[in-house]
Amino acid sequence: MTIISGLGSRVRGLFTDTKGPWGPTSSEGRGDAPAPDDSEHGSGPWGEPPRRTRRGTLAGPNGSALEELFRRSRARFGGDGGGGLPGLPSRSLILWGVVGFVLIWLVFTSTHSISPGQRGVVTQLGRYSRTLGPGVGFTLPSPIERVKKLDVEKIQSIDLGSSTADDLMLTGDQNLIDLAYSVRWNIRTPELYLFQMAQPDETIREVAESAMRAVVSQVTLNDAMGDRRAEIEAQAAQSMQRILDSYRSGIQVQGIAIKQADPPDAVNDAFKQVTAAQQQAQSYINSANSYSLQLRQKAQGEATSFDKVYAQYKLAPEVTRRRMYYETMEQVLSKVDKTIVEVPGVTPYLPLPEVKKQQQQEEPQQ
Repeated sequence: MTIISGLGSRVRGLFTDTKGPWGPTSSEGRGDAPAPDDSEHGSGPWGEPPRRTRRGTLAGPNGSALEELFRRSRARFGGDGGGGLPGLPSRSLILWGVVGFVLIWLVFTSTHSISPGQRGVVTQLGRYSRTLGPGVGFTLPSPIERVKKLDVEKIQSIDLGSSTADDLMLTGDQNLIDLAYSVRWNIRTPELYLFQMAQPDETIREVAESAMRAVVSQVTLNDAMGDRRAEIEAQAAQSMQRILDSYRSGIQVQGIAIKQADPPDAVNDAFKQVTAAQQQAQSYINSANSYSLQLRQKAQGEATSFDKVYAQYKLAPEVTRRRMYYETMEQVLSKVDKTIVEVPGVTPYLPLPEVKKQQQQEEPQQ
């Protein structure tokens, strides 16, 4: 029954004109429901759909142009309803965030602080431009210009030499020696150091080994292990510097220090025994030379003393002869325990040393 009643209402509506120029009129004497208000849900006078304003009100086609202009201006400059999606920040916040990021990026990529021991190498689009000294330097923002900081005062070290057979060096007397040494260096020209060598550490290692082999090949094994080590270090450092300068490496060699100079491991024990025997033989030779020098100096002193006595003897032979006799007897008799006095009327032997000893023993008892 409900379906049939609904169909009947629709048929009556087709033959009944209840709509005016501004929507349906109110029913008069009928049981129909009142027509809805066009201001909220109805249509316009020409059947146009209603438009909702920014504050939720409906505006007809004859809305104010000034109000529309204000609405568009607020939307353009980030006001309410500026086209942002729900849950996202407005356009003004995004714009200020982008501006702040750009400013921070410009400051941090254009200003560079270089410490006193550093230099800053500036590259413009990947190509070397200039070198910044200590202090605050300014460049174009990245990636137009980039700065690479290098420590030019730091002394770096590379250790070379080991116990492998390939590291043994041949000396000038056709012997093998195992050298362990270190190379100290620093950066002299930063731009050359960065762009002239692809692998600086490996280049320094190979140049140092080549220079050391060239110097060791001109000395003997004993010289390399003995007193000429300082000379070998100086010559190898000079040779290294010449080679690195020819490469335009920008590296300054500070020095080379030999830490170990031994024969190969296979003959090291026998070589130590030979060295010990040589040192012992040298010690004996030094002792003999020292004793010989002492005897020579003593003989020279006695000869000088005799010459002086002879000169006095020539001036007064009798007096000199008597003085020499007395000095000789004094030296001889001072070592015996008896005293002989050759004077007429006096006992020839007096036990003076025994008397002196008795007196010395009696004095502590008193």
